[in-house]
Amino acid sequence: MNSTDAYYDALFDNLFKYLYRYVIPVCYIAGNVGSLISGYIFSTKAWRRNVCVFYFNTCLVINLAALNCYMLPTILINGYDIELYNSNIIFCKLYYYTTFLFCALSPTMLILASIDRLLISSQNVNLRLYSSKRLAYFSVSLTTVFCIIYFLHILIKPEIVSVAPSVTACTLSTDYGYLLFFAYSSLLVTSFFCVNMIVLSILSIKNVRIIRAAPRQQKRQQLRTMNKKDFQLLRCLFAHDIIFIACNIFLNLYYVYLVVRLYGSMSSLERIFSSFLNIFLTMFQQLSFCASFFIFVTVSKAFRHELRRTVYKMIRKNSVIMREEEQIERINVEINIFNENGQRAQ
Repeated sequence: MNSTDAYYDALFDNLFKYLYRYVIPVCYIAGNVGSLISGYIFSTKAWRRNVCVFYFNTCLVINLAALNCYMLPTILINGYDIELYNSNIIFCKLYYYTTFLFCALSPTMLILASIDRLLISSQNVNLRLYSSKRLAYFSVSLTTVFCIIYFLHILIKPEIVSVAPSVTACTLSTDYGYLLFFAYSSLLVTSFFCVNMIVLSILSIKNVRIIRAAPRQQKRQQLRTMNKKDFQLLRCLFAHDIIFIACNIFLNLYYVYLVVRLYGSMSSLERIFSSFLNIFLTMFQQLSFCASFFIFVTVSKAFRHELRRTVYKMIRKNSVIMREEEQIERINVEINIFNENGQRAQ
């Protein structure tokens, strides 16, 4: 490795160490706290009856699991040099399995939510009736079981290899055929998700335009038509779809490029830039799991109103408790003064 390669290697290493030590942990904490707050607000009576909210709640649970099973180990190893899965084969297998499982379940919930929004925005009354909690429970259960079974092969292939004397690394596989299959299948699955999201979004937008163009009297006569909250949830869903597509498609394209490029020899500079792309695109994908709360706050007026009301109730409750404690202390002080005066009088 010449001086130029060593310079870029040290530069990228220091850059990502700084990001994973000081910047990404802030996003990790914000993602966890935001998901918990969003889940709490969506669990209130005003929201939990909505079928789309059920899908969003499921997606929030998956995002929490992805943040703590996928993002946290990456922060520890890249930012603080804490080896969690590079030396233990069980952690290595579980890391890859949970990572790809949650990365597949999250867009699956978005697609199911998109199907629900397409049904509820349909002009056909019979189709709108399919937007139900029963169908949502069945769809989520079926897709979750399917993904759990589909990704079982990842529990077998990961292995720990030696990359330097006394230095080991957890890798998905050393079998080129399996890596080629995995890269192309991941790109195919991600493309399937993206195409479905785009098509369902376009069809939903078309239905929404028809609903808004209809006379108000006709809207009142419709059964289970969309309200303002449904329109806002639909916009939140569109924002989630855009972020997923932007954060995932390039990483999967990189996987295909990397596996195909293994046919030829890579120079040290190409290897450095390949490592840079891998870490950068992985970090970009991980940030998508932190975005839900900020999407809801930015896009949904009803969510912002419920958030303000929840914060106000908490502040008011705390202020009432503080006033009660002050009153109790004041009464205790008055009793003590009265007792002291009574003892002095005697």
